[in-house]
Order: sequence, then C-alpha cells, then structure tokens
Amino acid sequence: MELKRFFRGPLLLVLLAVLVITITLGWANSGSSYTQKDTGQIVQMIQKGQIKSAVLTDKNQTIQVTANDGKQYEADFINGQGIQLQNLLQSQYDKGQLPGGYDVQIPKSSALLSILETFIPYLIIALFFFFLLSQMQGGGSRVMNFGKSRAKLITKDTPKTTFADVAGADEAIEELQEIKEFLQNPAKFQAIGAKIPKGVLLYGPPGTGKTLLARAVAGEAGVPFYSISGSDFVEMFVGVGASRVRDLFEQAKANAPSIVFVDEIDAVGRHRGAGLGGGHDEREQTLNQMLVELDGFDTKGGVIVIAATNRPDILDPALLRPGRFDRQIVVAQPDLTGRKGILKVHARGKPIAPDADLDIIARRTPGFTGADLANVINEAALLTARTNGKQIHMAALEEAIDRVMTGPERKSVLLSEKERKLIAYHEGGHALVGHAMANADPVHKVTIIPRGRALGYTMALPTEDKFLTTRAEMQDQLAMLLGGRTAEEIIFHEPTSGAANDIEKATQIARAMVTEYGMSERLGARKFGSGDAEPFLGMDRSHARDYSEEIASAIDEEIKRMIEAAHDEAWEVLVEYRDVLDNLVLQLLEHETLSRKQVLEVFAPVQRRSVRGTYTGYGKRLPSDRPPVMSPKELALSASSGLDGIPGPANGQALGYGLDGGSSEND
Repeated sequence: MELKRFFRGPLLLVLLAVLVITITLGWANSGSSYTQKDTGQIVQMIQKGQIKSAVLTDKNQTIQVTANDGKQYEADFINGQGIQLQNLLQSQYDKGQLPGGYDVQIPKSSALLSILETFIPYLIIALFFFFLLSQMQGGGSRVMNFGKSRAKLITKDTPKTTFADVAGADEAIEELQEIKEFLQNPAKFQAIGAKIPKGVLLYGPPGTGKTLLARAVAGEAGVPFYSISGSDFVEMFVGVGASRVRDLFEQAKANAPSIVFVDEIDAVGRHRGAGLGGGHDEREQTLNQMLVELDGFDTKGGVIVIAATNRPDILDPALLRPGRFDRQIVVAQPDLTGRKGILKVHARGKPIAPDADLDIIARRTPGFTGADLANVINEAALLTARTNGKQIHMAALEEAIDRVMTGPERKSVLLSEKERKLIAYHEGGHALVGHAMANADPVHKVTIIPRGRALGYTMALPTEDKFLTTRAEMQDQLAMLLGGRTAEEIIFHEPTSGAANDIEKATQIARAMVTEYGMSERLGARKFGSGDAEPFLGMDRSHARDYSEEIASAIDEEIKRMIEAAHDEAWEVLVEYRDVLDNLVLQLLEHETLSRKQVLEVFAPVQRRSVRGTYTGYGKRLPSDRPPVMSPKELALSASSGLDGIPGPANGQALGYGLDGGSSEND
C-alpha cells in the first residue's frame, strides 16, 4: 500500500473521526453557564444562608452553587478543602438553610475518551515510524514494499530518443541494432539456430553516451523497457537487494520479450571477496541473485539486460562471462568524424551563423566526449544570448571551447607588468620549444589571459586523431613541457612556482616511459610495478614490489636523465632562437592572445629539429652567479615597461597552478 493511498483511505477517516469526537467531548465537558467567584465568597454565601443548592465535584475540585435569587456561581478549591466544604454544606443543610440540598459528585469519564487518550500517543508514534520508514525507502511511495523493484517502465508516452539522435558511436549502434532485430524478428535468427544474446555491457569514459544509447534502444525497441540504477538495489535492510532483483526479472519475464537497463552496474557488481572496500554482504547477495537471474537454472528467456559502467575492470568476472553479458561494447571518445556528427546533432534547431564551421570545431576538440561537445554548443548559445545576439558565430564557439577546457576568463585578476612579462616568457618558452620539436603537436594558440586556475596557457592540437604515441613524440612532449621553466631560467635566472604542473606532467610521462612502456635503453622492455590495478578494492595491498632496490634506483636515475635531456634540449632551442622568443613576448604583451596564424608568422625563422642529441645533465646551464645575457629586444622591452633589466621572481602564491603548460591535447 502506498503512503498517499494509506493516508487517503480509511485511516484518514478514522483519524478525522477521532479528532472530532475528542474536540466534541472536551467541549461538552468544559462548557459551563456558571459565573466564576472566589472560594471565600462562596463560603460566606453558604454561611449566610444565601444558597439554595450546591454541587461539589471532587474530581475537578470545583463547587457549583445556585443562589436564592436563581443566579449560579462556581469556584475552585484545593486538596483538603473538599471535606471542609462538605461538612459546611451538611451543617447548613441540617439547619434548614439549604432548601435545595447539595450533592457530591465523582464524575466518570467516557470509556471512548479514555481509550482514545490511551491509544492516541501510540498511534502517533506508529505513524511517525511509518513516515521515517517511507523516507528511508525513497520518498514515501513504497512503505511496505521493501522488496519490490524500483525500475521505471518506459511507456509509449515518454519522449522518444532514437538512433538518429546518437552520433559518434557507430559500432555500438550497429550492435544494438542487431538486438532490436532480435526482438522484432526472432524467427530470422532462430531459423539458423542463433540464440538471442542475454546481456550487453556498455563501458567507456564518462560522458561518451552510454545512457543515451540505452534511451535510443528504448525508443527503437517497441518492447517493454525497464530502467533502473545499480544503487537502487541495495538498501540498509539485508535481503532487500536480492528481493528487488527477483521482482525486476519477474516483471520483465512476465512481459517478455523485454529489455532491462541497469545504469552504473558497478554499484552492485563489484568484484566479490576483494577484502578492503568489497566485503559488503548485502551487495554480494544482490550480485549473486543477479548472476542467477542472468544465467541460472531457469532457462526461460526473452529478457535482454543492457548495463552501463565507467569501470569494467572492477566488475566481478562471473558477471562478464559469455552467457551473461555476451557482448561487451566499448563506447569510447569519438574520433574526428564522430565529433562532427555529434556537433551537428546538438546544433540541430539552433541558429548557427554562416561563419561557424563545425568541422574546424571538431578538429579543435580532440579527446572531447559527447557531453563535452554538447556543453560547447550550449556555452556558445549562452554567450550569444548574453550579448543579445541572434546567431551563434564562430567567435562564440571558440570562446566556448576555451571555457570548457580551462574555464572562464578571470577578469578580476590584476597582474603587474612584471608578472605579465614573466607569464609571457613562460608561455613563449612552451610555444617556441613545441614549434621547434619535429614530433610535437602544432601550436594552436598562446595566451596570457588568466582563465580558470591558469594565468596563461599554450594550446597544442594534433592535426589528426592519434591512438599510439612513439618515444620520439613523448621526448618532444617532455621538452615542450619544460620549455616554460627553461625560459624562466634563461631570462630571469631563477625558476618560479608556476611550472609546478609542468614538472608534475613531465615526471608522470617519464615514469610511464620507464616503468610501463619499456622505452628505457638501460632497463629494456620490462614492466615495473603493478600500476593502478584496483588498489581501492584491496587487490594490490598484499602484493610485494616486483623489483629490487637497485632497479628502483635505476628507475629514478632514468627518469632524471630523461627530464634533464628534455630540459637541455629546450635550453638549446631557446638560446638559439632568443630573438624569436623576445619577439613573441612583445606580441603577447601587446595582443595577450595569439592565434595559430600569428604564431606561425612569429616563428617563421625557426627550423624544426630533425636530429635529437644525447643529453645527460645540466651542463649547458649558466652558473648561478652569472646574470643572463640580455638581447637588444629584451633591453627595449625592459625600458618600455619601466622595469629593471633583471626582474625579480614572481609571487609564488599568485602563480601557483598558474603557468600550466597546456601543451598536450588533453590540457
């Protein structure tokens, strides 16, 4: 029985009746036509023989009298006075001064009222308990049906999402189209002995469209579609999750053929017996029941389960085997063609200006998911509406990409000329080294405008989608990451805290090259360590390190050698093209943001390095007691800005996380 019906049914009528009776009886008992007087005045009237009759109510401790002139009076008395008043009335009665007599009453309360007074508190407590229970069960709609499934049945009246609304996931759509054909025309497959798949697992990064694909299947299938989240199975009561799984599959089998969609199945399908973080008995019971329903002793079919998760690596192996989830479909980040299709889907119905080229936007957004691209279109529409525009222009789309990647402009940040110059050299170092490296991605944009947590950034974008990365590309990426810090050392002779994020990324890349990718000539093609294999599940806690202390020392030395080699190569590029760096800084200080075309004009004298040298240390760095050499352009720059020839280091607090290189496609 649902809570709303529970209160609208007979119980509500009973509560109203009890309330009316209680108020009526209370009013009837409390109603009186007697005039209140002091007890002493009543006693004087009795002693003077002015009273015709009297009624003494012992329980209420009141005395009601009728005077000789017919008026009625009432007074209260305290404990102990009742006997005295009774003796006084008896004495007056014996003297004949109380012609109407007197009466002593001990009123009896109503049996119904006594019952109500006894049980109403318990009734209120019981109703309060039911209310709390309903809240724990999710909003008060299922008070007693703990074990009932909470799946939503998608009806024909629900707005439909079809495969036409999905782009960038052609392989997944093809697999799900076959599921649709299985349901609509099973004879076609049964004729050659094919069995309908029991389960389809969609997995991939967040925002790639897994739930959208499930909604599209619901719109295309034409069969009952039950949607539920993995977290809806497990509650605080033991056995509720397993009961809900049974009820869900009973409903689905009763309406077969049907589809059951379980979103975020990792909430209930985690690896069993993992120890830390995975020993929840209720979750394991729920998973056991789901395994039985998917492929148990009961072979009655007709139900297809579609599940979605971001973490297939933490799912129980018994859940992933064929016969349960026969098909496992990767819904990955879209490629260039997929991004174009997604942008067109989300731009449908919006006033896109003729100068807005979605193909260019697709090339500018490598690594973006479908949700990111939808956010880009929406941000551009919001920016257009904010300026009272009628059409979404290319400038709004470009600004939207920057907002999604790095955040909105921080117009409240007021930088000094010294800090602006430092930031310009830092970002110029990234851009110049990245342009000079033969295997680095082309520099697309350089800016010193604060945005998000960054006080400036350099954006490098690949010309095409990449799925593999070579060692030379990683080495060039290391050099580009260290270009900002190297420029600080050359120009200001002292690094700042703004390169913290660059150093972090460079260390991660170098460590991965040595320990995961086998790109160290000294250590060879070996993997060191177990990586990030589910440490939060306790599956890596008891594993001993699989390499010796000598190897650990060698790993540290190799990481240091790679980073120093990249640093020295960045040093050589910046020293060789110092005049180009100064020219770039002048342009940045004047325009604040340089597009790819402007950057290429500045970098026209720079030749890409085709041969990599072998570097082992910091041999090419200037001694700490020797000031850096200033070029004529830098001298002119310092004079025009009113600064000393060698500016001091910038404020570390202000530039913390500020000078992120932004030199990879994911920045």
